[in-house]
Amino acid sequence: MVTVKKFSAAWCGPCRALAPVMNEVKTQFSNVKFEEYDVDVAYDEATQYGIRSVPTIVIERDGVEMKRFLGMQPKGAIVEAITQHLA
Repeated sequence: MVTVKKFSAAWCGPCRALAPVMNEVKTQFSNVKFEEYDVDVAYDEATQYGIRSVPTIVIERDGVEMKRFLGMQPKGAIVEAITQHLA
């Protein structure tokens, strides 16, 4: 199972810009689990994943981190990374 975890914060401008991109990505993958964490609320999860900046996207397959994106990313790069790890 591929899981995409997005770490962000309400005060983060790039996080707000990434939100519609991630909403589009979600519509392309019915077989991928998407999770969102606000680092100011989900402190334990952010610490567990060593989040130092937001936005951060972590792509996992079967609980193992396969790819990590830091900062704003184009939709194509995210889609390509997810697709690569579905195979």
